[in-house]
Amino acid sequence: MRHNEVTAKCEIKEGTAVPARFVSIADVAETLSISSRQAYGLVTTGELPAIKVGKSWRIELTELESYIQRQYADAQARVAAGDFGDEEH
Repeated sequence: MRHNEVTAKCEIKEGTAVPARFVSIADVAETLSISSRQAYGLVTTGELPAIKVGKSWRIELTELESYIQRQYADAQARVAAGDFGDEEH
C-alpha cells in the first residue's frame, strides 16, 4: 500500500464505501516500506500512536499521516542544518 493509497483505503458496509479509519501494523509497514517489526517498534515507543483491539494494534490514518508529516519536517530541518550524517548509500 503506497502513501496515497492509505487515505483511499475503504471498507464496504451495506453497499456503501466508507473510508477506513484504522490500519494495521502490516499496512503501516507497507506504506512506509519498512518491516512489520520496525512498524511495531514505532508503535511501542510511542512515536506512532495506536490502540490495541484484542491482540492487534490499530493505527488511525490521521496519526499515520501526522507521523509522515513529522518525518518530512524533521528531514527538512536536518537538510537546512546541513546534517546528512545518516544518508543511505
